Parts: sequence; structure tokens; C-alpha cells
Amino acid sequence: MTDQQFDIVVDASGLKLGRMASYVAKNLLLGRRVAIINCEKAVISGSKHDILRKYLKRLEIRGQSRPEKGPKHVRRPDRIVWYAVRGMLPIKKHKGREALRRLRVYIGTPDWAVNAERVSLQEFHVDRLKGKYIPRYVTVGWISYQLGYRGLKNERK
Repeated sequence: MTDQQFDIVVDASGLKLGRMASYVAKNLLLGRRVAIINCEKAVISGSKHDILRKYLKRLEIRGQSRPEKGPKHVRRPDRIVWYAVRGMLPIKKHKGREALRRLRVYIGTPDWAVNAERVSLQEFHVDRLKGKYIPRYVTVGWISYQLGYRGLKNERK
């Protein structure tokens, strides 16, 4: 796909995941096509241990009769961001399903998006989350690495 097919290109580097997802969901419901690039650099605010504990607890959910059948748990950063946006759409209605079809999420920057015009979302940036001594946030790439995804390079801390 080329950038001409997208109305909005959002660079998720340093953006808060929930706020960015609500902005994207609103634009999807308005009928715009949205691409999210650098999704592994989106951040989730809070304590590193609390966030990781929440995601690891989610991995323990299994079916009782046949645990191997599901539910399947996502570990890739693009799917984590995709599900964050999906959770903000009325997915059981036709307009929610149609809106989700207009969304594309990319790990890194695709070739077509190198020179694409990106939306500036500075009000959602992570600058205000920096603690006095330690950062009070984690990236989606770090979470996916901790959950077992090994597709990203240099995500160990």
C-alpha cells in the first residue's frame, strides 16, 4: 500500500498507547483510513513490574476442556496495538467492523512511509511521564519481548 491510500499516518514513537488508540478509533469511525507506524515504540504508562504482571496474568487464561484450543494470546507489538484500537470500536456493529478494516499497523517504518506526511500528536507524547529517577513507562516492544516475541532487535533492557 502507498501513503496516498491513507488519510492519516500516525507515528507511534513515544505516544501513549491508550490516547493514541482513542484518537485512531475516532478517525476510523469518521471513515478515514489510518496507518500506524513504529508501533513497537508506543508506550504504556505505569510501573514496569505492574504492567508486565498484568500481561503475564493474561497469558495464564486457558480453556478448561481443551487448553490448546485457545484463547490465543498475542505477543507481536503490532497486534497488541491493533487490539488496543479494536477495544475502542463497537466491533459488534457493522460500522465498527468496517472501521477496523480501514486500519493498518506496522512494525517499524515501511518503505512507502519514509517520506509520508505524519500527524503530529504532541499532546499524547511521553515527555510528561518521566519520573525523577526512573521512567514510569514501558514500550510495547519491550512488553512483547518479555512475552516471548523475538522478532525485534535490541529490545532487551
